[in-house]
Amino acid sequence: MSDIKQAALDYHRLPQPGKIATAITKPTATARDLALAYSPGVAEPVRAIAQDADAAYAYTGKGNLVAVISDGTAILGLGHLGPLASKPVMEGKGVLFKRFANIDVFDIEIEKHSPEHFIDVVKAIAPSFGGINLEDIAAPHCFAIEEALIEALDIPVFHDDQHGTAIIIAAALLNALNIQGKSLANARIVLVGVGAAGTATLKLLIAMGAKRENIRAVDRVGVLHTGLADLPPHHAQFAVETDDRTLEDACRGADVFIGLSAPNLLTPEMLASMAAKPVVFALANPDPEIKPELAHHVRDDLILATGRSDYPNQVNNVLVFPYIFRGALDCRARRITEGMKIACVQALAELAREPVPEEVLAAYGVESMSCGPDYILPKPFDPRLIERLPRAVAEAAAREGVARRPYTPYPRA
Repeated sequence: MSDIKQAALDYHRLPQPGKIATAITKPTATARDLALAYSPGVAEPVRAIAQDADAAYAYTGKGNLVAVISDGTAILGLGHLGPLASKPVMEGKGVLFKRFANIDVFDIEIEKHSPEHFIDVVKAIAPSFGGINLEDIAAPHCFAIEEALIEALDIPVFHDDQHGTAIIIAAALLNALNIQGKSLANARIVLVGVGAAGTATLKLLIAMGAKRENIRAVDRVGVLHTGLADLPPHHAQFAVETDDRTLEDACRGADVFIGLSAPNLLTPEMLASMAAKPVVFALANPDPEIKPELAHHVRDDLILATGRSDYPNQVNNVLVFPYIFRGALDCRARRITEGMKIACVQALAELAREPVPEEVLAAYGVESMSCGPDYILPKPFDPRLIERLPRAVAEAAAREGVARRPYTPYPRA
């Protein structure tokens, strides 16, 4: 572990500090080049944009520029460490945007005095960007912040911890349930950890056909049920009439366990009590709700996913946020709608059911790979992701009336 820690520090420090930098996209070799880049030539696009704001997409980098913004209140699994400590994560997000979807990023860390202050700062800087990716903002403030910004701005605003997580979980779950011979409409689902990601996941699953009465949402107070008083709004919406009170009660006979909580919460006894052919997504990082080796020892009929790369079925947002933004930017969507999220879910799930290209097999050093208990999602280096997902998202944006132009793919890196 100490070797990994030092390697990570060296990676971020050498050969120069940080992971992202700006680049010049036009020639600057001559005096004429500089005259076009700045004074006097720059006055021409200024005048054009002053007359027509949409001209900014033609003459500046706005249309391919996303702001990755955080207040540092919920950094990965590390908690509230402040905006400056979140900067390596925000830079890392920029690396993934660029590597997988050729999207440029400015990372912005805000010293927040209140949710209203955060909202005002983002609104003030929004004209610079084609989209806003909110990151590592704690619940419940993240809900109000995102909602206010979506209503105030005419560019996509997306809280990845909520919706990126929800989309990737939903795609993985569709395939896992299909392999197990079950359906989302009939599945009994237990979700532990009703924070930002858990709330968005449940809302998306319900929008896709999961039955509210079949869901047991579990948080620190236990199962969220209608007998509980003074639940916060993001909890109250999932309270159901039930005699279940504990996680142990909820797991009995359940088809699906989704963990977005803490290590080792799912005991062997709870797993053993689940229905035949269960689906278990133990997504706490770095230590899941149940160790994979233990889970497979207890049940030989389950499909298991974690958030880790060293086990099969990693549930990872990198399969979502670069591509949903790529599609939204390429059709200049005003916002990211529920329909666009569902289109992304369906495209991801369908892609995992198709034959895997030879180049992907070679990249992962295997001879074969097909949809099954150990392969329920595409791999991050699958080149088909950039071909399929942005188009699916953009087509959904057009159907829902939020696209401002026909889908035009941005050049690949």
